[in-house]
Amino acid sequence: MSAKKTTVADNNSNMRNPNKGMSGTNKAYDQAQGNRGKKMNPNQKNKG
Repeated sequence: MSAKKTTVADNNSNMRNPNKGMSGTNKAYDQAQGNRGKKMNPNQKNKG
């Protein structure tokens, strides 16, 4: 079985779609967010 190819338009919309109201998120959204949560956490900021 081959995986369905994602078009540019589909990928762009997936990156903005957190799937609110559903359990889990899509792969493109997770990759777009990266380590955003760690960067935003005040306990993880550089001290100095």
